Amino acid sequence: MLDIQYIRDNPKLVEEKADQKGYKVDITGLLVKDEARRNLQNQADQLRRRRNELNEQLKGSRPSQQQQAEGRQLKADLAVIEEQLKLSDGEFNEALKAVPNMPLDDVPVGRSEDQNIISKTVGEPPVFDFSPRSHHAIGEERDFIDKTRAAKIAGSRFAYIKGDLVRLQFAIINFVISQLTDTSLIERLIDDNRLKLVAKPFLPVLPPAVLKTGPYQASARLNAEEMTYKIEQDDLWLNASAEHTLCTMYMDEIIAADTLPIRLVGYSTSFRREAGTYGKDMEGLIRLHQFDKLEMEVLSLPETGLDEHKLLIAIQEYLVQQLELPYQLITKCTADIGKPNASGTDINTWFPSQNAYRETHTADYMGDYQSRDLRIRARRDNGELALIHTNDATAFALGRIMAAIIENGQTADGRIRLPKVLQALMAQDRI
Repeated sequence: MLDIQYIRDNPKLVEEKADQKGYKVDITGLLVKDEARRNLQNQADQLRRRRNELNEQLKGSRPSQQQQAEGRQLKADLAVIEEQLKLSDGEFNEALKAVPNMPLDDVPVGRSEDQNIISKTVGEPPVFDFSPRSHHAIGEERDFIDKTRAAKIAGSRFAYIKGDLVRLQFAIINFVISQLTDTSLIERLIDDNRLKLVAKPFLPVLPPAVLKTGPYQASARLNAEEMTYKIEQDDLWLNASAEHTLCTMYMDEIIAADTLPIRLVGYSTSFRREAGTYGKDMEGLIRLHQFDKLEMEVLSLPETGLDEHKLLIAIQEYLVQQLELPYQLITKCTADIGKPNASGTDINTWFPSQNAYRETHTADYMGDYQSRDLRIRARRDNGELALIHTNDATAFALGRIMAAIIENGQTADGRIRLPKVLQALMAQDRI
């Protein structure tokens, strides 16, 4: 959530920036709740001070009737104020959490994703001497993808993935982990992009696939209406991305500054309801309710947070280039970066069957928006505490990237040419 002092100091700016992201927030009402909460807190503090003073006076002596009466009255008054303060805190926190993060100054202002900016285009789409087919058609024909049988036992938007497509998925996972744990590669990407960062590799993590309501809400990623599945009998939600169980991993902790950055790469099966997305790229392995994903998460000091964001984008580009896939780097506008984000980019990869680039990656920079509610702080050498900055970015959503490999690597004889970096891992150059 946003710093309340920043909102007090910049109410009009916060309202304006929130509107640029598509959020109508009542900042005046929030500040009224803030003032009421602070007044109640002040009253509670005064009552506690008087109670402590009275207790000091009574040490070693028998209280008078007047002191007993005052003690009882203080207890009763404090109980009333604390109950009012509890309600006031709840109303204030609900209003504060409705305020989105502020976009960075260089984020383009826009009202929809149509106003995102193509920053660059890398690679040439393949030229075929035949009409390219969709990954879904190829996958069904080769019995790699079976959504018909999956629908019988799980409903629509689920799939059985089989055979060489399973082997391809694990080859991609092994490739990514080998790259992100290579210190020399991280150092090269830092140098190539002139970033002021340490060359620390990523730690592979297999995180839980579920979260309690409290941590999920604090991460600002819980989207119960459109995305997130609830486990009915428990206070648990199925994660919609490994980032959600990675950014919450250090909740309520103080981290020594000299151990930062913490760079994680998590692999998890993820679940999304995908409500409201019917008709949007649903074919084959796109927009399934269940999918596997490799996600990068970085926790850092405030002064390196933006450079960590740039490093994650550089890693994403490097990984897509290694898979020999044409892509576009997209700078997202204010309306498309998301509520907790200060900045965001996408990578859209070429899909020949659609004759278009489609989103396969996103990179999100949150600043301290998540860590404030998650209460994750760093202790500097001088003892000072600072809220850490968080970043997350897709390494690969496995279904989408395999779909792109299938479509871009398809051949006239019905086989699929594999990227060179995966050939040794698959022990073949074609499927």
